[in-house]
Amino acid sequence: MEFFAWSVLAAGIGMGIGSLGTGIGQGLAIQKAVEGVARNPGASGKIMTIMLIGLAMIESLAIYVFVVAMIILYANPMTETVVQMLNK
Repeated sequence: MEFFAWSVLAAGIGMGIGSLGTGIGQGLAIQKAVEGVARNPGASGKIMTIMLIGLAMIESLAIYVFVVAMIILYANPMTETVVQMLNK
């Protein structure tokens, strides 16, 4: 397979794994927050605040994966070297 096809495959697999991980993490965070509110409704404000901060941190992981995937696709530092090797 060509280098650029491998780059597209790597970006796709990376986004898939990154999205799967963040989805599972967010689901577990929400599950535990709902359980906490069900046990102690008086603490719902604190639990929701902490949960939202945690969800933002988890979501930043997905954004980092997306940025790396875009770098692999569009700003790959190996592009020049690979094109020169293919032209030889």
